[in-house]
Amino acid sequence: MKKVSIVFLFFAGTTVFQACNDSSTTQDTATTSTDSTKMAPATTDTGMANNNMASTAPVSKESSEFVMKAASGGMMEVELGQMAQQKAKSQRVKDFASMLVTDHTNANNELKSLATANNVSVPTTMMTDHQKHVDMMKNKTGTDFDKAYISMMVADHKEDIEQYKKEANATSNDAFKGFAAKALPVLQKHMDSAQAIHNGKM
Repeated sequence: MKKVSIVFLFFAGTTVFQACNDSSTTQDTATTSTDSTKMAPATTDTGMANNNMASTAPVSKESSEFVMKAASGGMMEVELGQMAQQKAKSQRVKDFASMLVTDHTNANNELKSLATANNVSVPTTMMTDHQKHVDMMKNKTGTDFDKAYISMMVADHKEDIEQYKKEANATSNDAFKGFAAKALPVLQKHMDSAQAIHNGKM
């Protein structure tokens, strides 16, 4: 009977010892798991840094052509506006021209920055058609200048609005899409103002 009791106690002790070891192992594993979790933010931070890197969609041929025309047209608007501030007879026309110089100068600078960031060439001189518009106005004075200038602004801004709408809806490049969309209300304001002056029959 004593032998049976001794054997029983031996196995009971062994079982308790093994249970303690298992518990210790479980705690070590949990600690290791917790430590690994604490390291996770480093990986997450790296991922966020990569996601925040600027990425731009490829610039299409159509968008490159838009930049060329928009930049050239913008230069024309500024030069004609400065000319109108000096040569126009009507104060209303002069005020309109001043607005165009300010708005198109700002737009030209923004477009140039976007084009540079997207590796798109920007013209430094006007396209032939735009230069012809400027040359045509150089010989006009007084009321004749006012009428010709305002008529030209109505026609040019109608064309600009169609061009900018096309770019805002068609391009896959977010930079130029945003630029075109942002410019549309301003161009519409210019055309409405020019039309109102034109309808006033100077």
